[in-house]
Amino acid sequence: MASSNNLCLSNKNISREYCSMVTASNHEKSKNIVRKELLNAESSKICMSMIDALQNLVVDYHFQEEITMALTRQCRAIVESSGRDDNGTLDLYDVSLCFRLLRQQGYHVSADVFNKFIDKDGKFKVSSTKEDVRGMLSLYEAADYGIEGEDSLENVKVVILKQLHTSLITMEHDLAKLVEYTLECPSQKRLPRFMTKQYMELYEKIGRKNDVLLEFAKMDFNIVQALHKKELEQFVRWWKDLGLAEEMEFARNQPLKWYTWSMATLSERFSEERIELTKPIALIYMMDDIFDVYGTLDELLLFAQTINMWDLKEMEHMPDKMKKFCRALFETTETISLNVFKEHGWNPLDSLRNAWTSLCNAFLVEAKWFASGHVPGTKDYLKNAIISTGVHVVFVHIFFLIGESITKQTLQLMDQIPSQVYIVATILRLWDDMGSAKDENQEGNDGSYIKCYMKENNNSTMESARQHVLEMISNSWKQLNRECLSANNPFSPSFTNALFNAARMVSLMYNYDENQQLPTLEKLIQSTIFESIPL
Repeated sequence: MASSNNLCLSNKNISREYCSMVTASNHEKSKNIVRKELLNAESSKICMSMIDALQNLVVDYHFQEEITMALTRQCRAIVESSGRDDNGTLDLYDVSLCFRLLRQQGYHVSADVFNKFIDKDGKFKVSSTKEDVRGMLSLYEAADYGIEGEDSLENVKVVILKQLHTSLITMEHDLAKLVEYTLECPSQKRLPRFMTKQYMELYEKIGRKNDVLLEFAKMDFNIVQALHKKELEQFVRWWKDLGLAEEMEFARNQPLKWYTWSMATLSERFSEERIELTKPIALIYMMDDIFDVYGTLDELLLFAQTINMWDLKEMEHMPDKMKKFCRALFETTETISLNVFKEHGWNPLDSLRNAWTSLCNAFLVEAKWFASGHVPGTKDYLKNAIISTGVHVVFVHIFFLIGESITKQTLQLMDQIPSQVYIVATILRLWDDMGSAKDENQEGNDGSYIKCYMKENNNSTMESARQHVLEMISNSWKQLNRECLSANNPFSPSFTNALFNAARMVSLMYNYDENQQLPTLEKLIQSTIFESIPL
């Protein structure tokens, strides 16, 4: 970054304080109480609301087995009975919440469960009365888990959005806050770890307060926050020892931003994996800058040849800065591969090398386009630009670092870029090319889908082109739901969750203001990593 903001970690002292007021025994005692309350929930509605709260408070990772049991036993029963509760009546809130929780968990639940709420004209029976607001909000969030072809769910979002905005002015304060929170960051697009504090404030006011759960969530937040600080400190130490920042002064030096990707993507139990994942993320940014702002085309051809051969002997005629990067890339990749082999018994070196080679070659294609002044068609541009996001490189590393569901089938899929990863990369690329996503003063040789689209469609305006891209992003989310929430998804829940989290992170990471800064993300990072919660 050009300016010294919170995402550009210079000599910031990272505290190692481990929330001394929180003892392990208090934390464990509260956790056991919460577990009992979940298992002994008196009704399906209480159970579902508690699971929803656990997820929003980001302590659900402690209770995965119990949550799976509860969803199977109680929520599925509600869906199969078309949403009828103990009195035989229909409850829009319960059915919508159950639908969302089950789809999140990987159950294939038909949207037909909502048929009882649809009138003869095919429209949802919803109102803006106070009693129905939570049902509407629950349905609004459930609709985000729709897949292609479930048009009724997509259409109802527009209706609900209009009704809620109209009635906001007359709502009581706490309910209005809940509506604003949900509309601003619905469940499917929300990164709970960044929103935990805001949800805690709401949780204390919206009539579902559970003192033990809230206290446990606060303790857990501080414990995990201390862990994040420690992880960040370890990565910064590695980054400084690597020496690339001093050698490649033209490139971005944003260790906090790079770590934020890992923190947001991998769940709480993957501490060492977050540190290791941040290393290739940093190198992706550096390689991008080598192509965009540093190398000549001749130098980049030599650079790409070295990466493809994966041989330091090919570096003879390259600039020293490129040589140093190649050494760092090779050594880091080989070290990660060795550690994965020791931990999981698989050697990922060939897969990692192939991913880096594909990324480098995609960058080279873009460099050749720029050097020749060629503006490709949208299909050619997007096909290459999806690879040049680096998303595939990141997820190949995630796949091997977490070491779950590694089979011949999933190995083959990862080498070919599975559709799930391809979709996440599409979302990132399209957000990146929306126009406001130009990184901090990096005046490089980037392409743009918008530019390609407007050239291909002579009558298109900037506004219509952006609207087209927004529709593509919306459709990509539906495709991601279909691929990741399907019973045939071959990847582990942890890997699938990482896919969703990466897609959720995109809109925060590329939401630049007029000063090319990320004020929203900076505020969330400050709150999440550096400001603990008083107990």
